[in-house]
Amino acid sequence: MKTLKKIILAIIVIAFASCEDVVDVEVQEGPKRLVVEASLDWEKGTEGNIQTIRLRESTPFFNTYTDTGVIGASVVVTNDSSGNSYIFADQGNGEYQTTSFEPVLEQTYSLRIEYNGEVYTATETMTPVTDITRVFQDREDGFDDEVLEVHVVFNDPEEEGNNYLFKFHREGDLLPDLEEGEDEFVNGNEIDWWYEIEKDEDTDTEPFKPGDVVNIEMHGISKAYYDYIKILISQLGGVGLFESTPVAVKGNCINTTNPDNYAFGYFRLTQVVKTSYTFVEE
Repeated sequence: MKTLKKIILAIIVIAFASCEDVVDVEVQEGPKRLVVEASLDWEKGTEGNIQTIRLRESTPFFNTYTDTGVIGASVVVTNDSSGNSYIFADQGNGEYQTTSFEPVLEQTYSLRIEYNGEVYTATETMTPVTDITRVFQDREDGFDDEVLEVHVVFNDPEEEGNNYLFKFHREGDLLPDLEEGEDEFVNGNEIDWWYEIEKDEDTDTEPFKPGDVVNIEMHGISKAYYDYIKILISQLGGVGLFESTPVAVKGNCINTTNPDNYAFGYFRLTQVVKTSYTFVEE
């Protein structure tokens, strides 16, 4: 927190300083930490046997060096019920892959990573997802009734406690948008989830138009992961001068050797349905 406050203060100073002034800012660097990208996503209709886990090291705020992939680690995922273990082989670029994973809904899996003499572990359950029943376009439900939005319709299961992660990625855009949802107030009902893109002159972002293609993913996620990703999504909107400063969010990966040297990232197991929609002239 103190580090980020120094950075914001430095930006303010630089903005109001003369262009002839040189400002040296000493920014405290935090320790390097292991970053775990362990999203085991099982797409409906596939075997789900090919899975990849990515490991890298965190970098200082102003560091532009991007080759931080971790090699030489040991990565194993185990089905706690059957005892079956899946070794993720080191690909030499920060990726660890298996071609023999067996996803089983509602079963718990454990992740074990050995790196630099320390052991990191995490546990998560493979969470199912319902089917998407319909996708359509409209203009009536968004924040701007002149802007096109895409609608994803599905039936929430009768049992309570279903949580969802949506990914919307318009073809041609650099990054997707993420949204999280839960069934606390709509349990067991048909849900119409809509998504629109607002015009942003600062980033040259334009709303959907006829001919645009948007790729859609809907994941079933655990309550623990829902709480985690909800915080991250809220911070993705950017930090204004008077907004809350984002903080490091711990995932579920625990360093059992040295708890103070915790890892960033999350070990998740989700079932996912994918579709796409092409906007048309009305």
